[in-house]
Amino acid sequence: MPVVSGKREMTLIAADHICVRYGGAEVLHDVSIAVHPGEIVTIVGPNGSGKSTLLRALLGIVPVAQGGVKRVPGLRIGYVPQRLALDRSLPMTVRRFLSLPVRVSDALAVQALARVGVLGVEGAQMASLSGGQLQRVLLARALLSDPQLLVLDEPTQGLDQPGEAGFYQLIEDVRAASGAAVLMVSHDLHVVMAASDRVICLNGHVCCEGTPHVVSSAPEYRALFGLGTQGALALYQHVHDHDHAGAPHDHHHHYHTDEHPHA
Repeated sequence: MPVVSGKREMTLIAADHICVRYGGAEVLHDVSIAVHPGEIVTIVGPNGSGKSTLLRALLGIVPVAQGGVKRVPGLRIGYVPQRLALDRSLPMTVRRFLSLPVRVSDALAVQALARVGVLGVEGAQMASLSGGQLQRVLLARALLSDPQLLVLDEPTQGLDQPGEAGFYQLIEDVRAASGAAVLMVSHDLHVVMAASDRVICLNGHVCCEGTPHVVSSAPEYRALFGLGTQGALALYQHVHDHDHAGAPHDHHHHYHTDEHPHA
């Protein structure tokens, strides 16, 4: 894949017309996506649409039956998995976890935890962390590799709305500070991070793709996901009144695609 001069034109990682099959079933068909430096790309789709499979294909964890995956040579990837199976009978402190598989210094471990807002949990057992703390520790571990690309598989699943909004803001801050690109699967069909440069709707194939506002107006999006919220796509946007008591709208704004019923 040619690399064009200019930051946004270079492609960090790309799927080129890939198909993935499990047994005789085709999970992904003719899917092409590309991620460029510094951008946030969010993938949404119903259960079983192949979102996690697409991430695993891009990471080389699952083979592709057709097409190909291309990466910039030496691409540093930080991966935050969908869930982490923890054996509660096996002691594992946060500090120890951060040194798997590559040992890191205490200074780097503390710096990473501070960066994601959970400084002080170094001695805690991984199994004792709350959902929000666990996701931040997983992100800290991913950031230790100084990634050019962060890959997150449904990172806010199980978090409440303030926790979800806080995690999205953290991702925005990480992108702003490091310049890393972000490729994220969202578990919620109707909520994506407002800072997303592109949203990709997946249902075994790419149904539609574009900015959040463009996708929310796309007939393909409405056909797949519009029934539950009358075609609304909610975007988490950071506002400066998170300490105020009030409705959930303190944390995000709704953009409705059916504002003109007569249209």
